[in-house]
Amino acid sequence: MVIISLAVLLTSVHVSAQTETVLYNFGDGIAQGVGPFAGLISDAAGNLYGTTINGGYYDEGTVFELRPAVGGGWTQHILHTFGGTEDGTYPYAGLVLDAFGNLYGATIYGGAYAQGTVFELTRQTGQTWTEKILHAFNKNRADGQQPWASLIFDSSGNLYGTTYAGGAYNSGIVFKLIPTVGGGWTERVIYAFNKNGRDGVNPTANLIFDTSGNLYGTTHGQNSHYNFGTVFELMPTATGGWSEKTLHTFKYDGTDGLYPQAVIFDASGNLYGMTTYGGAYDGGVVFELIPGTSGAWTEQLLYTFGGVSSDGINPWAGLVFDASGNLYGTTFYGGSGGNGTAFKLMPVAGGSWTETILHNFINNRIDGWGPYCNLIFRSDGNLYGTTSYGGGFLAGTVFEITP
Repeated sequence: MVIISLAVLLTSVHVSAQTETVLYNFGDGIAQGVGPFAGLISDAAGNLYGTTINGGYYDEGTVFELRPAVGGGWTQHILHTFGGTEDGTYPYAGLVLDAFGNLYGATIYGGAYAQGTVFELTRQTGQTWTEKILHAFNKNRADGQQPWASLIFDSSGNLYGTTYAGGAYNSGIVFKLIPTVGGGWTERVIYAFNKNGRDGVNPTANLIFDTSGNLYGTTHGQNSHYNFGTVFELMPTATGGWSEKTLHTFKYDGTDGLYPQAVIFDASGNLYGMTTYGGAYDGGVVFELIPGTSGAWTEQLLYTFGGVSSDGINPWAGLVFDASGNLYGTTFYGGSGGNGTAFKLMPVAGGSWTETILHNFINNRIDGWGPYCNLIFRSDGNLYGTTSYGGGFLAGTVFEITP
């Protein structure tokens, strides 16, 4: 049984004096990217990488790099333009780096069967990158379709991800891609979500591992009377398969969140995440799931968005911790201008959490607005992210938030 605790629920809002800087405006030129929906990643040199869902020569998305320039500013390079014969199209997911500096990601459409791809970008001489399709998803009632989420690696170099649709029950899958001798990759469907009224369906967020090799993720639907999402765990079995367990089912009860995004662990093994809707004001919530000795998980609502008119609402991404245990994220709407916020949640005495608005995004043709992304910390300690809209060319921005 899952228990919901409301003891730490707060809706207080504070505004902090942070400085937001737009580092890059998308849409400046026919070959440039348009509409970054995913967050960024950073390499050891401090370069930033991401994707856009449109733009490029075919207007079907790009992979880009931003490099700090000598003397200040940032220089953008388009590493790949999606489209053309059997290439993937529309990369909603973010990227992941391997140990050699190669980039991996997914597209929701395109490929040999028009159901999406997993791709690799390998750096060549200078600014040239070569794309390789590792897997093209197939509409064959076994493979998945439409991977919306970012990929993750395990310690052996295998890739894991989810698809929104497809699989044996057309409700999405969890898949594993295994590198083979000769440079190929083999896909294995390790779980197919089931429209049985108990299982979750339609995952859209990335997975995470725990220290024991178990996978955790979320689904957007539960395919029953409630149909508002789940948090699940996948555990490897002795026979080589995987066993799934639903840790929490979100319910339309006027309190719980609806439609969960990606989850993360704290150092104690608790899970944290956000939902896009639900809560007392239907603006979404921040939740924590705490494992119990009996195997059940207890949900606590840490924050409900929308309690005051200036608060952010409707987060579409996951959270990130700092070294002090504070949480950071974005909301797509709300804030003083109604165009989204970047926020910080800080634990206080007694188990409560207090929210601080770090930035209110403004639709003024300078600032970006509508951040779908999670935030990241770069080595300089500042926060970085993307907005899907706004900026100088109304095609989205990359931004930095500095204390």
